[in-house]
Amino acid sequence: MEKALTADPEAPTRRGHGHPWLTLLAVSLGVMMVLLDGTVVSIANPVMGRELGASLADLQWVTSGYLLALAVFMITAGKLGDLFGHKKLFLVGIAGFALASLAIGLTSSIGWVIAFRVLQGLFGALLNPAALALLRVAFPGERLNVAFGVWGAIMGLSSAAGPIVGGLLVENVSWQSVFFINVPIGVLAVAVGAWVIKESKAKFLSKIDYLGVLLLSAAMFLLIWAIIKAPQYGWGDARTIGFFAGALVIGAIFIAWQAKAAEPLLPLGLFRNASVSIGTVLMVLVAFSMFGAMFFITFYFQGVHGLGPLDSGLRMLPMSAGMIVASPLAGLAMSKLGPRIPMVAGMLITAASMFLLSRLDLDASYLASAVPFALLAFGLSPVMVGATQVIVGNSPEDLSGVASGMQQSAMQVGGSFGTAVLGAIITARVTDVLPGHFTDAKLPAPTPQQVDQMAGAVAAGVVPAPAGTPPQVVEALTQAAHLSFLDGMHFGFLISASVAVGAAVLAAFVKAGRKTSADAPVHVG
Repeated sequence: MEKALTADPEAPTRRGHGHPWLTLLAVSLGVMMVLLDGTVVSIANPVMGRELGASLADLQWVTSGYLLALAVFMITAGKLGDLFGHKKLFLVGIAGFALASLAIGLTSSIGWVIAFRVLQGLFGALLNPAALALLRVAFPGERLNVAFGVWGAIMGLSSAAGPIVGGLLVENVSWQSVFFINVPIGVLAVAVGAWVIKESKAKFLSKIDYLGVLLLSAAMFLLIWAIIKAPQYGWGDARTIGFFAGALVIGAIFIAWQAKAAEPLLPLGLFRNASVSIGTVLMVLVAFSMFGAMFFITFYFQGVHGLGPLDSGLRMLPMSAGMIVASPLAGLAMSKLGPRIPMVAGMLITAASMFLLSRLDLDASYLASAVPFALLAFGLSPVMVGATQVIVGNSPEDLSGVASGMQQSAMQVGGSFGTAVLGAIITARVTDVLPGHFTDAKLPAPTPQQVDQMAGAVAAGVVPAPAGTPPQVVEALTQAAHLSFLDGMHFGFLISASVAVGAAVLAAFVKAGRKTSADAPVHVG
């Protein structure tokens, strides 16, 4: 049943209550906190890993656990807002996200960091659906697109500022400070939101598919766990096979349940439209490339190239800032050409960017990394904007909210896969080439067991030199480790380039749907 959002019928009882632009300010503060967190954490990962003694797999879970929680809970979060009120859910999301951030900053255990990151993802999932619903109620139809334009600009600036803010905080304060900064932002957002936002609920309520949420969460967890742990266990190990099998079985049960549930979490009928299916796959693949690049490039900049956190953030600025320019240009191209041509071009540009990233050497200049990152911004933007238009525009109108949530969830799933799959690929490549680089550096050939012990550290840009190692041996170990990391990173980016070329072929088959001008802009969360 189509839902209609309604505002609290009571008249404003205080100055500013229900004011559209103050409402936009309040929801922007909350979502800005999530967007900043998404980019600053990638800058903090290398330092966090060193100080907490975290493995590459641990750091992958810092990202993947957060993204999976966002992905699985986002569609359900929209329905919870319909049921309990979007203002309540929004304020709970802000408060919970800020408290989880505080807990991360106070802990000294990587296990607890991962646990609280998952909690962050759950609370973060409450924010975006509630924010969009609140904006749709606050602004009349003729002013809604203007509001979404301002919203998109604020979100873009937040994403662009993330690497710089993260670099400044990590370099001058601590890695914990990138989480502590969420606390004052959260307090301000709750205070402003509680004062100015009017409550809204849906007239017609739908049931929440709790079993669907549980099954999808379990299947995705087992799949990502298998991919991340496979380099440690071995791809043919019974544990790896068991996790893959468990993911497959539970995934099949989820699909069977969705086919019979009265109000499923993910209506399978959406995928009868080929463009919806292709658009969803493209959103997964474009996030695969983007999050994978952001995750591993920071290890390259800080661990191999020897840059500080701030310089690393400046190196990534061409991508985050470039998307501010590229996203509106992509929207203009869609209006003139339709989604197919810009999306195909975007994936081919993304492939070219990944190829150039695979050519970075030990002392690459700023220009050498700036060009592929700028290209990546202009490659990702038309695909993200186009996939949103294709998915929502080709879905039934009464399922447009579910389709929008599915599009955003697909992005988080793709990001989780990007960090997990590229991590497995890079670790496997490092394992293959590390003995040869040891020999080239005139070091004793490591045993297979020693290679397995060192591969995870080397794949995170860390030199496996114990304290007290003679300087000349450290120098040789550094050369072998860094060259091995580069081989792994180059191979990973070549895989990403190949995936992008395949996605360009898929994009050639999409068709435009109905106009979706009232939909909010896509952002990275």
